Amino acid sequence: MDATTAKGHIFTMLDVDGDGVISREEYLARPVHAAAALGRDGDDPLVVVARTAHERVYASMDANGDGKVTFEEYATWAGADAFEEVCRQALGSLFDLADTDGDGALDRAEFTRLRAALGNPPGNAASAFDALDTDGDGRVDRTAYLDSIRSFVIDGASPMAEALHDGKQPTTA
Repeated sequence: MDATTAKGHIFTMLDVDGDGVISREEYLARPVHAAAALGRDGDDPLVVVARTAHERVYASMDANGDGKVTFEEYATWAGADAFEEVCRQALGSLFDLADTDGDGALDRAEFTRLRAALGNPPGNAASAFDALDTDGDGRVDRTAYLDSIRSFVIDGASPMAEALHDGKQPTTA
């Protein structure tokens, strides 16, 4: 898959109501939904960090400040610079919410809960986990997870996406 197709897939996932735009409310609901699904309450310091990081991402994405990100805005914005400047922190904050023991890695159960919390089909979690657990220790570290998502956004390919590709669009994050 190429980067434009990957961006389209991510855009579709973020446009929860399917109206062709990512609203501020849709995007900022991600850390709230993830926190609830992962058993964290709203005043947990990690949830506060996640909400703040997601606010920065949305402000960066919404080029004209109208509270609606179109695919064109998203496709123009999404790239290496945006990933490193704001997305890595936001996605890392979601990883941290799922890392219940705070060891910087997710075991299979934590990984599966995170993917489900972000709207990915739980049935795909095993393949994605196995693709990232390259040393077979039963853990996926934060860097490998984030680098895989970065590869998908920038290049349209990642270990997770390749493991899941079976003629259907792969899932991410």
